[in-house]
Amino acid sequence: MRFGVLSTAKIGRESVIPAIQATSHDVVAIASRDGDRARAVADDLGIDEAYGDYESMLDDANIDAVYNPLPNALHAEWTEAAADAGLHILCEKPLTVDAAEAADLFEYCAGRDVTLMEAFMYQFHPRTQRAREIVREELGEIRSVDASFTFRLDDTDDIRMDPKLAGGSLMDVGCYAVSGVRGFLGEPDRAYGHRVDSRSTGVDTTFSGVLEYDDGRTARIGCGFDTPNAERYRVETTDGWLEARNCFGPEPDESVSLSYAVDGREVTETFGAVDHYSLQVDAFAAAIEAGETPRVDRAETMGNMRTIDALARSAELGDPVDIVGTN
Repeated sequence: MRFGVLSTAKIGRESVIPAIQATSHDVVAIASRDGDRARAVADDLGIDEAYGDYESMLDDANIDAVYNPLPNALHAEWTEAAADAGLHILCEKPLTVDAAEAADLFEYCAGRDVTLMEAFMYQFHPRTQRAREIVREELGEIRSVDASFTFRLDDTDDIRMDPKLAGGSLMDVGCYAVSGVRGFLGEPDRAYGHRVDSRSTGVDTTFSGVLEYDDGRTARIGCGFDTPNAERYRVETTDGWLEARNCFGPEPDESVSLSYAVDGREVTETFGAVDHYSLQVDAFAAAIEAGETPRVDRAETMGNMRTIDALARSAELGDPVDIVGTN
């Protein structure tokens, strides 16, 4: 599959483009609002075509699919433009600014017969799949889950600090914590959120939340830009627990582990280094070739976006918010 990339964003340059190039697929074009910038990145990464605007790449490049790592508030606009060009789209998380926009975007892409997948790469890591398998098949009833993702972001000019671009820690890294919780517990019924804007930028730089389930299970999520990098989820069950650290963004050359205990027996499993971005690309392309729904499908994305919406709304109101809606 031949990919074009919308923008010279850091995640594309440093993670996704090299990951695509490590597969049997390729990046053949890249676009930026700055033509010189696009050309420089193309030369540096061995990409043939460079464009000084997004429209020209979508209209002219010989590509099959687009990778969209633009700022959150621009995802929908340029994903629709790619769909209009008949191109499949792998779009960075979070897919859109809210669940309503996500639903509209899936409908739009379906109407143009192109595949849309939200790029939650950690879901393709073997450890993530094994963790869910252990909890599902080897541990007892889940009572609670904690998930968190933090890192220091000191640059107040960063796009993630811009409310007009749908920035904030909940959208940027909290979406991973929400996804991690839902991967074990499914869809919550209520959300309570609390936000802190420590830089007075108009976005949350620290966010914490509680998710409640009608059957009594609970989850806690945390995220932020104010403390050093830390990634973790922990599942508590009636007969044990499971925990993983550095669980959302391990490097491609980094081996990782998870630990769990059941009935007093503790186990640690180690996983060799893999590039989950490459695994994501392979899965995306394979789903398109087979005419199948991708693993991160509409239901998965909509569930995450509805929960994020409810957390954000609760933080605004200061009260719990019910999570309702269909996929």
